[in-house]
Amino acid sequence: MSEPTTGPATESRTHGLRVTEVIAETADAHSLVLQAPPESADRFAYRPGQFLTLKLPGADGRAAARCYSLASSPDTGEPMKVTVKRVAGGYGSNWVCDHVTVGDELQVLPPAGTFTPDSLDADLLLVAGGSGITPVLSIAKSALARGQGRIALLYANRDEPSVIFRAELRKLTEGHPDRLVVIHWLESLQGLPLADRLSAVLAPYADRETFLCGPGPMMDAAEQCLRALGAPGERIYRERFFSLGGDVFEAPAVGECAPAEGGSTADVELDGETRTVPWPSGTPLLDVLLAAGMEAPYSCREGACSACTCRVVTGEVKMLRNDVLDDQDLAEGYVLACQAVPLTDRVGITYS
Repeated sequence: MSEPTTGPATESRTHGLRVTEVIAETADAHSLVLQAPPESADRFAYRPGQFLTLKLPGADGRAAARCYSLASSPDTGEPMKVTVKRVAGGYGSNWVCDHVTVGDELQVLPPAGTFTPDSLDADLLLVAGGSGITPVLSIAKSALARGQGRIALLYANRDEPSVIFRAELRKLTEGHPDRLVVIHWLESLQGLPLADRLSAVLAPYADRETFLCGPGPMMDAAEQCLRALGAPGERIYRERFFSLGGDVFEAPAVGECAPAEGGSTADVELDGETRTVPWPSGTPLLDVLLAAGMEAPYSCREGACSACTCRVVTGEVKMLRNDVLDDQDLAEGYVLACQAVPLTDRVGITYS
């Protein structure tokens, strides 16, 4: 086995975005309007509901990574915008709100995430809590701009001053009174959004494709309510907030190993090309591809976001961790490249 090697793919996927505006949405939520340089603009085409991973200076001197959803829409002509709400004791959110100013350049990975509708023409139910409004707003704006369906949005907050994008939501409802209904839920007036309390509000929309984003208990309550109303589980999608524990920007170190020495071989179709690379036993597929200079998609590298999803077409793998793929995904051969290790001598992988 040779010495570990690192490849340039991790660094080449990181791009500098200029902060062109900082908007104080509420007392504890700031939006960053971002501009990609012309040479990177095509790498930042995105789908409504996706997120960006920002590189921040870590408290321990190493880089820290934080994922923030895009509140902008790719279908309205507006610039990219992420919104960050302070979290008590949260390093990343407080650093962004306290330090990022107009003119700063942030190192960012391309957009990622699967919290996005297959069709913008379908009738949608969107349920958000707090800063969970960011990807939900992106979906709503795209559906209104490019789709034909009707949209119902339930938005839960502590109180009225906590409502992010209040003016923007009002403008959207005024511009689309026949297609958009926004229902505000304020805990100060209505109490916690528990399943039994949500039933009357969500019942008229329970047959729609549903997207949930917000605190875990709120999403649990909404899903429980919808299932009790007869909504099929496969039409309910959840976006999860998570903090990254490691430095996803650091290039992986991978030891080269021939199959005869205990490793495997991967035949990988990516961006219309197929490459064959050695795959050392116990090494995640994503690390192998990045070290080989392949620009495989990823974001968290921790099995929590699905940005690196690919499909096994031959051979077998196992995943070290999986927080996002369901049983149907697994049955169809989908795996997380950042968590997949080989079980057979040869494995065929496709990203198409």
